[in-house]
Amino acid sequence: MQGYPIRRMRRLRKSPEIRGILAAPPPSPANMIWPVFIIPGKNKKIPINSMPGQFRWTTDTVLPQLEKIAKIGIGGIMLFGVPEDSGKSDDGNLALGSGNPVLKAISLIRKEIPSIAIFADLCLCGYTRNGQCGIAGADGSPDNARSLEILSKTGLAYAEAGAHGVAPSAMMDGQVCEIRKSLDSNGFSDTLIMSYSAKFASSFYGPFRDAASSAPHGADRSSHQLACGALDQAVMESILDESEGADILMVKPALPYLDVIAKTKEATRLPLAAFNVSGEYSMIHAAAERGWGNLLDMARESLISIKRAGADIIISYWSDRFNDIFQK
Repeated sequence: MQGYPIRRMRRLRKSPEIRGILAAPPPSPANMIWPVFIIPGKNKKIPINSMPGQFRWTTDTVLPQLEKIAKIGIGGIMLFGVPEDSGKSDDGNLALGSGNPVLKAISLIRKEIPSIAIFADLCLCGYTRNGQCGIAGADGSPDNARSLEILSKTGLAYAEAGAHGVAPSAMMDGQVCEIRKSLDSNGFSDTLIMSYSAKFASSFYGPFRDAASSAPHGADRSSHQLACGALDQAVMESILDESEGADILMVKPALPYLDVIAKTKEATRLPLAAFNVSGEYSMIHAAAERGWGNLLDMARESLISIKRAGADIIISYWSDRFNDIFQK
C-alpha cells in the first residue's frame, strides 16, 4: 500500500457528510436489554443512589416505564429480584416461592407488554444470607452440586412463570447442562438459556450489589468467577457452555474486557451478549458530574465500542435512554 502523500487518511474524515457515510452503524435498540430491579409490594419506585437515574421498582410502577422502552424498540429486559432480607436463608429457597418478586413480575409483564423479551437472572446471591451465588459449602464458597439443584429448580420456576429466557450467572460448573435438562424434561424446551459464560470477579459490580443487596459476606467470589487476566479460561468457559446447550453466551463486564468479547466471538458460533455493568455506568455519571466529559457522548462511545468488539446484544443501564444517546 502506498503511503503519504498519495494516501491521505484524513480525506475520509474531513467533513460530517463523509464521516456519516463511512460510520459504522450504532447499536440497534432491538439488540439492547435493560436491567430492572424488582422489589416486593406495590406503588414503590426507590432511587438507587449509586446508580443515578436507576430505580428499584415494584411490578405495578415499572409497567409504564416498560411501555416506554417498548415504544423505543428496546428488545428485552433482564429482571433481578430484590427480596426482603427477612426471608433470606442459607439455602436460597426464597428464590422458589412467593417471596421472589421476579416470579410475579414475569407473569404480569408477559401479559401486559407481550412485545418485550423477558430474561430472568438466575443466581442465588440475592436470596442467601451470605450473598453467595450458590449454597455455601464448609469453606464458605458455593457447593457446586447442591447449588446446581436449586438453580435448576429456580430456572424452571421462571420458565413456568413465562420468561422467554433464563440467564444463569452463578458460574457453577455444569449449570447450563443441568438447567437445560430441567427445562427440557418439564416441557420448556423452547425456553432460552442466556449464559453468563465468562463472568469475571470484577471491581465494577459495587453499585449493583448496593442496588440488589447482594454483597457477599465471608468468602469472596474468586473461587468461581474468573480472574481479570484469565483470557484463555474465559474463552474456554464460553466454549463449554456452548457445548452444554446455551443459546446465547455473555461476557461480563464489558468495557474492561473488550478483548474477551472479540476472542469469544471468534471462538464460538452462538449470539454473544455483553453486560455493560453498574460500575461502568456509574463511573461515566461520576465523570460527567465533575465536568470531566459529556454524559451522553461518553455513554454513546462506550456502547459503540462494545458493539465494535463483537457483541450482538448489549445489556446496559443506558437502554432506557437510547434515544437521548443516539438521536442527537
